[in-house]
Amino acid sequence: CLEIFLFSAEDLKRDILKQTADLGKELPTVLLIHQMDRHEGAWTILPLMRDFSVAYGRNSSWIFFCEEDTRIQVVKLLEILRRFDTSKEWFLGKALHDEESTIIHHYAFAENPTVFKFPDFAAGWALSIPLVNKLATKLKSEPVKSDFTIDLKHEGSSIALYIWQKGDGPHLTPVPEFCTGDVNSDRVDQCATTFSNFLPLCGEPVKKEDVFVAVKTCRKFHGDRIPVVKQTWEREAALIEYYSDYRDISIPTVDLGVPNTERGKLLTVGSLSQVTVIFRLRKLLSCYDPNEPVFLGERYGYGLGTGGYSYITGGGGMVFSRTAVQRLLASKCRCYSMDAPDDMVLGMCFSGLGIPITHSPLFHQARPMDYPKDYLSHQIPVSFHKHWNIDPVKVYFTWLAPNTEEALNGKKVEFNREDL
Repeated sequence: CLEIFLFSAEDLKRDILKQTADLGKELPTVLLIHQMDRHEGAWTILPLMRDFSVAYGRNSSWIFFCEEDTRIQVVKLLEILRRFDTSKEWFLGKALHDEESTIIHHYAFAENPTVFKFPDFAAGWALSIPLVNKLATKLKSEPVKSDFTIDLKHEGSSIALYIWQKGDGPHLTPVPEFCTGDVNSDRVDQCATTFSNFLPLCGEPVKKEDVFVAVKTCRKFHGDRIPVVKQTWEREAALIEYYSDYRDISIPTVDLGVPNTERGKLLTVGSLSQVTVIFRLRKLLSCYDPNEPVFLGERYGYGLGTGGYSYITGGGGMVFSRTAVQRLLASKCRCYSMDAPDDMVLGMCFSGLGIPITHSPLFHQARPMDYPKDYLSHQIPVSFHKHWNIDPVKVYFTWLAPNTEEALNGKKVEFNREDL
C-alpha cells in the first residue's frame, strides 16, 4: 500500500485518486501537508514521522512525497517501487549534489561537495515504512536540536543529513525515473514523475501600479549596489522607493531616521532582493488574493522543534499583501532592538498573529552558483541574492531578464547559462 503526501495541491490529489481508481487498485491515502500542520514545524517533515509511523506503520509499504507542480504516473510509480524490498530501509529520489561547498549548506562536505546526495523535491521522493518507523523511534529519543532550518532537503535538522546519520543511516538511492523534465517533453516517456516548469499564472499579471517595491539600503551601499538595481530591474517597477539611513537626492533615498547597524536591517513594509525580476513576480502574484493576509517568499525556520516560528528570509525578498501590512501595523508587535534581524522579527510577528508563511522556491537567498545546476534547471526564478564574487548585472541578464517568449506565454526558456 502506498501513502502519498503533498506539500499542497487539490488538483494533483484528485488526479492521483482518479488514476488509481482507473487501474482498479486500492486507493492510496493522499494528504496535503499544510492540512496536517498541527504545529509550526510540520512543513519540515521530520516532526510528522511519529504520526506517519502510528497511522501507516503497520499497513503500508511506502510514503511518497511530492510538490504541488509534480505530475505522477501512478502505474509507473508502482512499478518502480516494486523493485525494492519493502522490508528494508530505503530513501529514494532524484539525486542532487552541491557543485561547490556553499553557505546555505553550512559548507558541509567542503573537501568534496559532490559526494553527498540529497533529493530534488520537485521529482518526488519516497521512504520505506521500516525507515519511517526507525526515524520515528529515533526522533522520540533524540529530537532535532538545530536552531535554524534553511534548506529542508539537505541539512541535519531536516531530511537527507538526518536520515544519513553520519553514515549510520541509508544514503539516498537515485531513481532515474523520478524526473523534473517538463510534463509535455518527449524526453520523459520513461518517467514516473515530471514537473510543470511554467511560471504559475492564475489570471492576468498583477498591474505594475499595484506593486510597491521598497528597497532596503544604507549609505555605504549607495555607490555600488543601487547602480546595479538601476541598471537591471528598477525599470520594471512603477512604484519604487529606496529606504536608507541617509537622504541622497541623486538616487533619491528616503531617510528613515534610523541608523544602520552591521547586524540588522531596516524594517520596511516590503522588500525585494538585490537581483530580482518584477515581471515574473507580477505573474506569480496573480495566484494570490490581496484581500487576504499574504506573506510570501523563501521560508526558513527558527527553533521549530522547541516552539519557534517560520519566517521569510529577507535576502530572497519578502512580499506582503496590503491586508497583511494592515494586520501587522494594527498589532502591538514591534522590533525589539535596533540590530534585531528584521526578517526574523517579522516572522515572529506574523506567527503571533496566526498569519501563515507562504513559501515559494522561486525566491533565492543565495547566488545561482550556490544551488545545484539540476535544481535550477526546472525553475523560472524570481530572485537571487548577494553580490559576492559575481557580476550581479550578468546574473540578472543570464537568469532573470524576461524575454519575448516568456512575456507572451510564461513558458520556461532555455538560456546559455554559464557558471557565474
